[in-house]
Amino acid sequence: MDYKLIVLDIDGTLTNSQKEITPRTKEALIKIQEQGVYVAIASGRPTPGTKKVAQELELARFGNYVLSFNGGRVVNCKTGEVVLDKTIPAEMAGILCEEARQHGVGIMTYDSECALGGTVVDQYMELEARINSIELKQVGHFKDYVDFPVNKCLMTGEPERMAELEKELKEKYAGSLNIFRSEPFFLELMPKGIDKASVLKNFLPFLGITRDQVICCGDGYNDKTMIEFAGLGVAMANARDEVKEVADYITKSNDEDGIAEVVERFILK
Repeated sequence: MDYKLIVLDIDGTLTNSQKEITPRTKEALIKIQEQGVYVAIASGRPTPGTKKVAQELELARFGNYVLSFNGGRVVNCKTGEVVLDKTIPAEMAGILCEEARQHGVGIMTYDSECALGGTVVDQYMELEARINSIELKQVGHFKDYVDFPVNKCLMTGEPERMAELEKELKEKYAGSLNIFRSEPFFLELMPKGIDKASVLKNFLPFLGITRDQVICCGDGYNDKTMIEFAGLGVAMANARDEVKEVADYITKSNDEDGIAEVVERFILK
């Protein structure tokens, strides 16, 4: 198959355990962009949290794309054009903040520059801000402060508690939100119908390519739908078992240049 697009999760996939892109992986991804293959980052991270990775891969030079917020926002790195933008109504952020407080877990959302915490800051909220290299601002009156539509909210807490809450909130907000975990301790609260696969369905016609020409690579719960959707769905060796089960191919781990192996085997050949 002549693949035209490779879609990459960041954490646990593109970057290694030190949150770095290795020279071999970077070289392979630059080379295919020079050959006209599209490269897109698809991450649960907010848009500001993808900037460093986008710069390292020179996505702006090649006119390539970032799909941030699990695909809730799609941006052309060269022009800054927002190709797609799906949001949660402003009033929903306040409702979800009350849910978090009642259940004793953390909650945060994002503006154009910062992460906004609606509860007492926990270790997982701090981790999210650190991963994305953005400021975490604790907001006292979350409902009043967040008076604008947001691409997602993120609940945080101990993995066992998050698993229980995922089931409960999925049922409660089935008609209005898409809810899933990206990590055992992160519960993503997204606009209805938005995940990485659904966004790709709308994005591919914009590029003029078909799903069989797409490789999607990931390791986490939120990568499962796009791996199932892709012409070639790739799970990392370090991926969760549920992700490996739906993959067409399992590559090496993120600490063993697994993405470089995929590019060299299926695109550069």
